[in-house]
Amino acid sequence: MKVPFALAFVASSSTALVNGAGLTGKDSLKPESKVARNVLEGKSEGYCSPSGPIESTHCLYETVESLNKKLFPTIHELVSYPFFKHYKVDLYKECPFWHENGFCMNRNCGVEEANEDDIPEKWRAKALSEIKVSSAGDEGVSGCYFKEQDFCYVEDDADQNGQYIDLTLNPERFTGYAGDSAHNVWRAIYEENCFGLSEASLSSSSSSEKTTKIADTVLGAGGISKSNDEQVPGWGFSKLSEGWGTEMVKHPSAASAGEVELCEEKKVYYRVVSGLHASISIHICADYLDQSTGEWAPNLECFIQRLATHPERLSNVYFNAVLLLRAVARAAPYLRAYDIATAPTIGLGVKSGRESDRLSKQRFNEILDLASQGEMDKGFDEGSFFRSEDAPILKEQFKTHFRNVSRIMDCVGCDKCRLWGKLQVSGIGTALKILFELDDKALDPKINPDLLQRSEVVALFNTLHRISESLAAVEEFRQIYAAHQKEEVEGSKKKIRQIEGNANETDTTSSTSTISTILAVVLSAFEGFRRTCRGCLDRIQTEGLGQVIHRLREWVGGVGKGDL
Repeated sequence: MKVPFALAFVASSSTALVNGAGLTGKDSLKPESKVARNVLEGKSEGYCSPSGPIESTHCLYETVESLNKKLFPTIHELVSYPFFKHYKVDLYKECPFWHENGFCMNRNCGVEEANEDDIPEKWRAKALSEIKVSSAGDEGVSGCYFKEQDFCYVEDDADQNGQYIDLTLNPERFTGYAGDSAHNVWRAIYEENCFGLSEASLSSSSSSEKTTKIADTVLGAGGISKSNDEQVPGWGFSKLSEGWGTEMVKHPSAASAGEVELCEEKKVYYRVVSGLHASISIHICADYLDQSTGEWAPNLECFIQRLATHPERLSNVYFNAVLLLRAVARAAPYLRAYDIATAPTIGLGVKSGRESDRLSKQRFNEILDLASQGEMDKGFDEGSFFRSEDAPILKEQFKTHFRNVSRIMDCVGCDKCRLWGKLQVSGIGTALKILFELDDKALDPKINPDLLQRSEVVALFNTLHRISESLAAVEEFRQIYAAHQKEEVEGSKKKIRQIEGNANETDTTSSTSTISTILAVVLSAFEGFRRTCRGCLDRIQTEGLGQVIHRLREWVGGVGKGDL
């Protein structure tokens, strides 16, 4: 994969997945669940899941899939250009919530910084004129740590503590990061920052006996699951990392308190977090390390276990796609005027830099057009949220929770996981700000040219790329599954032909043997007759025909008795 959203810790578990999950047998590629088959068999069969309207949106799954066929190759190219592939981030902030001593020993956890010579001169010049030094107050989560409109902490190009990272040199994928550190991060995200919606069934206070056993397995092993006989995957990873509980359920304490149905705003929040989690699971399965061969390749069984059998998780990935595309469409007038040029003005590389800028701008505008076309333009109606009497309070709660998630990313003990976690949370946070905090006037580039920082634009489009790539991977898994099914059918036909061929060969051999036996008997009889009737003509003449016939009858009677 690729390990996004701090959730790279999910990726972490790939090690155990390879060694302990047995994800290699072909029999395991036959999903018993009809739900999984529906996800994998594709739209052509007419009953694929998920299908129809995407909950909390005005968009169909089919519409998103159709759009993504054009979106993915375009945005995949866009994020390879200098403006979008360089991201400045401080990876060494202290965890503000607990003492974090998690440390990933795997070399895949490391981050390769960008070559300073590749950083556009105008960024460095601007940064030098605006040097920002982190203050002691930044270590808390006070109101002054965030701007009023921000839903998360925003990385700043002027922060001297940050480092420029070339994202293309640090792809999201398996890192080997796991254990208590990863579990603490997931637990904080779901149990403490999801409005009572949680991975909850992980709570040992649950009334469900099975859920309690799952909780005991997780908590008793420091977030590492144990093999058991309770139909709980023993893949060696945190249950949260495996995706358990990404279905929307109420936290047991909320349910026992008789809490009323949660409002749509809180459900949206949960879908955002769950969708990122599910997207990460897809990336892990799509770029999976086979430690026996050292090769990276899609792992169909991993996808079946973690996504295909849970279409509600997959649904939240589609939801995030709609949310991000709507944010891009709404900010399109502002973004079209945004300066994404990186070419130097003098010296070497001016010509090639200008050509790169031209292509980058072309792809950028193509994506803005795709996001604004047809029903996608209003796929998510931000105006229907935060309209109740307590809307200001609810929005502040929403912000507080998501801001906490952005700070939790500083508690991830793997640099690469932390990088992608911080970037994607920032990308989602930027989308939420565009949708819920900025009006049309604010999005006017003439009135507010510096509304979004470069890091916010980079994070927004790279996060959209991550989600788009997840959806493309789903289609790839469907093709792999179809090829596997075809292979199974062809194998079955071949076996049938072999069986029929063996049967025909047996029949032919049997027939040949029978004919040979008959011929042998006939020849034997003829030879006996010949011996018995030697001189028959002479005897007929001397003894008469009746006597010869009598001798023949004696011979025939002795054939079955072996007397001849």
